Amino acid sequence: MQKNKLVSKDIIPVQGKDRVITGIGFFNIWVGMAVIIATFMIGGNGIDSMSLWEVAGAIFIANLVIALIGSLSGDIGIEHGLSFAAYLRAPFGTAGVHLPAVSRGIVAAIWFGIQTYLGALAINTLVAKMTGFDSWFIWYVLFAAVQIINTAMGIKAIDRFAVIAAPSIIVISFWILFKMTGMAEAKGINVLTYEGTANTTSWFLIMVANMGFWSALAIDIPNITRYIKAPKGEKSWMKRNWSSFWPHVTALPFVQTFMGIIGAVSILGAGNWNPIEVIQGTASGWTYVILLLMVILAQWSTNTAANLIPAALTFVNAGAGIRMSMVTGIVLAGVIGTIVQPWAILNELFTYLGYYGAILSAVAGIIVCDYYVIRKRRLNVKDLFREEGQFKYDGGWNLAGLIAWVIGGGMALYFMEYMYLVGFPVGFIAYYALMKGWYLNKHKQAEVESNYSDEYLGTTVGRDWVIPLEGDSVHTGKTA
Repeated sequence: MQKNKLVSKDIIPVQGKDRVITGIGFFNIWVGMAVIIATFMIGGNGIDSMSLWEVAGAIFIANLVIALIGSLSGDIGIEHGLSFAAYLRAPFGTAGVHLPAVSRGIVAAIWFGIQTYLGALAINTLVAKMTGFDSWFIWYVLFAAVQIINTAMGIKAIDRFAVIAAPSIIVISFWILFKMTGMAEAKGINVLTYEGTANTTSWFLIMVANMGFWSALAIDIPNITRYIKAPKGEKSWMKRNWSSFWPHVTALPFVQTFMGIIGAVSILGAGNWNPIEVIQGTASGWTYVILLLMVILAQWSTNTAANLIPAALTFVNAGAGIRMSMVTGIVLAGVIGTIVQPWAILNELFTYLGYYGAILSAVAGIIVCDYYVIRKRRLNVKDLFREEGQFKYDGGWNLAGLIAWVIGGGMALYFMEYMYLVGFPVGFIAYYALMKGWYLNKHKQAEVESNYSDEYLGTTVGRDWVIPLEGDSVHTGKTA
């Protein structure tokens, strides 16, 4: 039997019995992902030009839109148990998938490096003041190793960590906001009535920048949602996706907005968007311990679910032919995130966010169009794992998806100020036009030709997709 280069145990669909995350668990994971030190910078960059309420509104609206898009793409994991990279074979082909998937994987790995670097800096500052030992790189290596080990232990370990991290982060964040508000009041600034006087940015730019911040996770969230418990045989989209939907639209917008507010108030109180650095200047004793805990929990909880898992799965998907393991993919993500020197990228964070947010916004439009409009949530899952199946297209490349990505991503880059607001709809429309007017006639898709038969649904009809790990033989089955 010939070795199937599209199959490995970490990218085949997750079975119902292996879906271990509840709605509360996913909420905790989202809280952990949404709280990162870099988020403070988003709010800090807007407060000079507008009121705190305007900053909060821009951040909230941006993240609510991203949360809704994440809920839509999350159904891929809920319905079919598929990871982002495995599904991407449908709109891009079994070979073409690696361009957008690995691009996203590298971005996630870079974010891992940025997060780990920020955490290492804070840890080093705290420890150096307390003990005199000063070496941020040592802390970087140790902190990276701990996060890699935790992620390699699997989704259950991440879920358990989130139970501790999420409430701790929220409590400490309120304490930090209280400290920053007090510093602003000491300068005679009422944060609730403050009106920005500069003209360095606009409400719209802050809103668009925030959309770019989480644009990547909005499209690869199936990596997590495929582990969320969902009622089998449930026809209603909302009821089936409820444990994914409500954490999306609550945790991300509200927590991200709260973090942006802290960064803005920190600017008002101390002229520095990073409250951790501000409090370090006057802290001692238990205050140091609290700050250290915040830094560790915030970076750690984000990196495991939002960066290491997405990066590793794209690398595992690309390395399926050599049976790359998830652990190897996670370690590779850590190595890539380090060798790109995240400390250099951090200085150009918003430029970096803009470029990758623009490029990936078109991928989001393509995915939503492919899944909901072209296939109407039906998917010939077995052929995703067949080298000679319908997703081979032209030598493994779906030219419609690739051309739509170039058009959508290119337009988003050209209109950088509007980025996601351009890339998403242009990618969506271009893909729809190319598939309907050209590619579906050339490459018939079973789920479309069947007039969208329920044979190609998963959770909705109580089906688990079962993909053998050896050979090319693939079948489906329903669990009791």
